[in-house]
Amino acid sequence: MAFFTNQAQLRYGNEITNSNITVGEIQEVLTVTKTAVKETYRQGGTVTYIISIVNAGTAEYTGLTLSDDLGTYAFGTTTRTPLDYSAGTIRYYQNGVLQTAPTVEAGPPLTITGVNVPAGGNATIVYETRLNAYAPLQLEAEITNVVTVSGTCVSGITASETVSAVAEPVLSITKSVSPVPVTECGRLTYTFVIQNTGNVPADSTTEVSVTDTFDPVLRNLTVTFNGTAWSDPTNYTYNETTGMFRTVPGAVTVPAATYTQNSETGEWSTSSGVSTLIVTGTI
Repeated sequence: MAFFTNQAQLRYGNEITNSNITVGEIQEVLTVTKTAVKETYRQGGTVTYIISIVNAGTAEYTGLTLSDDLGTYAFGTTTRTPLDYSAGTIRYYQNGVLQTAPTVEAGPPLTITGVNVPAGGNATIVYETRLNAYAPLQLEAEITNVVTVSGTCVSGITASETVSAVAEPVLSITKSVSPVPVTECGRLTYTFVIQNTGNVPADSTTEVSVTDTFDPVLRNLTVTFNGTAWSDPTNYTYNETTGMFRTVPGAVTVPAATYTQNSETGEWSTSSGVSTLIVTGTI
């Protein structure tokens, strides 16, 4: 619903007279909403959006255009766009019935043309986007994008949706061995590097645990974590018969990653949080 005002002016000779102000009302019969299937996003992940257009009028709306800014935000004197349209993912429904897909231009902005909304009915458009290098990942980061519906007798109806970066650790582990080769009855060292690309640390409540079965079995183990000596069974357990090694859940912690946005390109880079577990034994 929108209101408008209007006032006339009468001129004669050197005189000017204003009329009263009239107030009118435009009854909008189209409404639009935009909803993300999930309200959070992860690095390298996707966000699926549902656009719902409801027609409360008695006449069909045809040839509508939808424009989605894909989360474009100001960056210096220009802009950056954190989402890309995933080609071929669009689905278009009228009153719940799947229709032929409308014309799509990936943009940005993403532009969808040829959408019809039946009288007293609705149209639903579903599509998937993918995060790119301009998407912020730090704690409490958000992406807000706006869709605008326009067409004949439709001046531009908008709806927005905000999704937030999920707060979680994202861990990976690599393992190396030295020396190679090792002599019989020699000392062998395994180095485990645990990296966190997530925006929160993996602390004791995360209950991270590293398990391994050493083959050949190691004897006379020494274990360090980030340079600090560990002991069995306080920090880990080890069975010299089976070679089964396991850290106590929560003993391994990994700091959160840090994120930096390039001041020239606007791209975000990730510096992983890192912890190192070193296990040495005699074969």
